[in-house]
Amino acid sequence: MPWQFERIAGPHAGPTVGAAWDGSGLLYSVPDEMLVRRWDAATQQSTDWRRYTGRVNGIALGAAGSVFVAQESGRRVIELVADGSARVTATRWNGAIHNFPCDLTVDRQQRVWFSDSHTGLQVFGPRIYPLLEHASVLRLERDDRRAWILRRITFDTQAPRGVLLTADEGTLLVAEGEVDRPGPRELRAYPVRADGSVGACETLHTFGSDHRGKHRGIEGLCLLPQGRVAAVGGAPGLGPGPAVHVFDSDLRLVEVHPFAAAAPMHCACGGGHLYVTAADGCVYRAALA
Repeated sequence: MPWQFERIAGPHAGPTVGAAWDGSGLLYSVPDEMLVRRWDAATQQSTDWRRYTGRVNGIALGAAGSVFVAQESGRRVIELVADGSARVTATRWNGAIHNFPCDLTVDRQQRVWFSDSHTGLQVFGPRIYPLLEHASVLRLERDDRRAWILRRITFDTQAPRGVLLTADEGTLLVAEGEVDRPGPRELRAYPVRADGSVGACETLHTFGSDHRGKHRGIEGLCLLPQGRVAAVGGAPGLGPGPAVHVFDSDLRLVEVHPFAAAAPMHCACGGGHLYVTAADGCVYRAALA
């Protein structure tokens, strides 16, 4: 039976993106308002959680109450600390500033994996630092002095978007491709090796095109109970339209649920519900079966 989505927040000015369940509420971003907001499950209300955050896209929880965000407009990943302060992580790969962080996920070692795409987004101040020649998944990790360093993880991506580690952290999922860029639009699975690198990818799902144009692929990913994965993507008027794709613990596509609102952006699971941010500036949720 299709999931029934209800609107719980918005509309805001511009799309809502990012999604992270903190145990009792949902953190999400409103980039055009430069806000990270929090919807509280007990009060059913949404309030400002952090202001003046810049254009934050992906959101992921770290340890001890910290929250990592992909600040696209600043070309950096920032750690928002529980005491209200913020810390900038490493921003340079091989001496050059990386591109525009899009989505991120944090593993049990507190390493931050993030997609680093090329975009036409306006950055803070003059754009004097050139983009990297590649658009890859990068990983932030600590060196022996506890300083953040960057490591390149994928070497075959052209436009990575959503990223997620499976429940056992043995596989890195990457939503590759955008409608307005060359290359395929597909969901990929990379096996994670013992040394932290990844092997050759397996394509889990490919998005095609029709007489109306290319179909939008996956934008956001999250874990569901029993090791399943939710992947949100698609757009109104193109192909099958907006939808939530559900993969089982063996990464087989087992369900597709239509998403009747605008294009979905990111998703998170918590409290028996799936939460989805969307291009119409609202946040939606559906009870999980």
